[in-house]
This record gives sequence, C-alpha cells and structure tokens, in this order.
Amino acid sequence: MHTLPTYPRLRTLTALLMLAFLITGCGINNIPTYDEKVKAAWSQVENQYQRRADLIPNLVETVKGFASQEKETLTAVIEARSKATSIQVDDSILNNPEKLKQFQQAQGELSSALSRLMVVSERYPDLKSNQNFLALQSQLEGTENRIAVARRDFIKAVEVYNTEIRTFPGKIWHSILYGEMEPRENFEATTENAEQAPKVEF
Repeated sequence: MHTLPTYPRLRTLTALLMLAFLITGCGINNIPTYDEKVKAAWSQVENQYQRRADLIPNLVETVKGFASQEKETLTAVIEARSKATSIQVDDSILNNPEKLKQFQQAQGELSSALSRLMVVSERYPDLKSNQNFLALQSQLEGTENRIAVARRDFIKAVEVYNTEIRTFPGKIWHSILYGEMEPRENFEATTENAEQAPKVEF
C-alpha cells in the first residue's frame, strides 16, 4: 500500500498559512477593527454625558433649597436636561449626521444652562459652603473633564477610521469588502475653545 508523499501537502499548508499571514498583515481587518474602536469611544461619550445628566437633579434640588427665587434659571437647566436626554442615542446615531448634530447641540445647550446656574450660585454664600453642593461641584467638575477626554478619544478614533478607508491600502479593502461602511461623522466645535473642558466654578 502506497501513501502520498507528505512534502506536497506540507508545501501547500505552508503556502496557505503564509497567504493568510500576508492578507492579515495587509490590513484587511483594519477597517472593522477601527470601526469597533469608534463605537467603543462613542460609548464612553454617552456614559459621561449620562453621568452628568444623572447629577443634575440633585444639583437643581440643592440650589433650589437656597435660591428658590431663581426659578427661571432652574427651569432652564431642567428643560435643557430633558431635551438632552430625550434624544434616542445608540450606535445608529453614528450613521446619522443630522441626529449626531442634534445630540451635540442639545448637550451644548445643557452646558450653557449649567453655566448660567453656576453664575447664579455666586450670589448665595450659604449655598457655596453647603457640603452637598461642594460634593456635587467636585463630581460635576470631574465629569466635565471626563466628557472632554471621551470626546477627544472619539474624535481621534473617527479620524483613524476615516483615514483608513480613504488611503491605501485601506481604500482597496474598503472597495472590495467593506463598501457598506461609510465615513463617520465627527463632533464639530460649537463654541470657542471647544477643545477645553468647561470650567465649572461654584
């Protein structure tokens, strides 16, 4: 009984392994990898904005206890928070430039309303020395910093992804395998010095 020589099989297997290695090394998986990084970075943006939204009811109640006459400012914060949290947010927003713009605008309006509330707090020394208020101040400052970092990471992830699908060799893989994956929209600066975290002063 004769058996086939093992050398041709070994050569074929080696050639297949080398081909697989070369294809992987050519960046065939870069586009979906970078897309997943965009989604992960977006999740962090969502998380930090949600964290801020969760702090606001306690902040409003605390301010109300010392400055109930500032009804207009308090109402503006509540309404801005309601608008910001009413926008349905998931990965699909990354494929919808208009929705992303609405989300960004709503968050900007909330930031503006919070800034006005902080100005009001300056008029009430008892409020500024309240322990609950001081704790909320610290949490809000930390959250604003985390929002800035999350936005920066998202912007960078989108930049890497968009560059990959527009340059060689990613452009080739995009046209052959990933044509349905469109360039991602990014955050736009809505205010001056938008790259800096808002300064929260109580």
